[in-house]
Amino acid sequence: MTAKLQIGIASVVVLLVTLLTGCNVRLPGQPTEAERWRAPAEINDFNQLYTQNCAGCHGVDGRLGATRPLNDPLYLAFVTDDAMRQAISEGRDGTTMPAFSEQAGGHLTDKQIELLISGVRSRWSKPDDFKGVDLPRYRDNETTGTSANSTTFEVGDATRGGTTYKTYCASCHGTNGDGGSAGSIVDPNFLNLVSDQGLRTTVVVGRADMGKPDWRGNVPGHPMSAQEIADVVAWLAAHRQSNLEMASTTRGSSYEKNQRP
Repeated sequence: MTAKLQIGIASVVVLLVTLLTGCNVRLPGQPTEAERWRAPAEINDFNQLYTQNCAGCHGVDGRLGATRPLNDPLYLAFVTDDAMRQAISEGRDGTTMPAFSEQAGGHLTDKQIELLISGVRSRWSKPDDFKGVDLPRYRDNETTGTSANSTTFEVGDATRGGTTYKTYCASCHGTNGDGGSAGSIVDPNFLNLVSDQGLRTTVVVGRADMGKPDWRGNVPGHPMSAQEIADVVAWLAAHRQSNLEMASTTRGSSYEKNQRP
């Protein structure tokens, strides 16, 4: 009798489990599909990818992070998909931006990188706001058009850039770039952490989160020309080189002094 009872109970349990499984009822302790562990390469949710790989520097909502906000419609109108793809995949040499692609030693697949790009644009870009706006090119070495008569790129000139700086930037960063209400723009610690492209992006797009105007707002009613943008970036980059040369000379002098008997 006992054996038959045990068999009966076991049969009922098996039947109940089968019915519950067939009805997609989650058993106690069973993780949901969203909670199921996935290998990094299997993650295909933008929010999870962004939180794990981008939010630490660019902010939880694409703003108020340690570096440039991505939740910036003007920046997204300015930067190209190729540039975003390259930055995510290969990182930025000389900056704190690491390489994320598997080919470069990271852990993101090509598909995940494309998902990040499309997700950022779908959430934070506003292309209609910039219809009819003559945006400067993302890179200063890009040409406009494909014909033989297309406009060639502007070569930045550091000497001209010094004059351009005084016109558009000195009111906030000081006469020589080493002070003012917005602080030094020639600080070697800053210049050593930002690429020339990063400087160009800041000049063009500004930093709305920090009160820095874009290329149209430094002098009201007089936006910077493409040549002026290239020149002021060249002037800033020249200060980086000067700082490096000065540091090298200082180290050399210290070494010679220490070697004297």
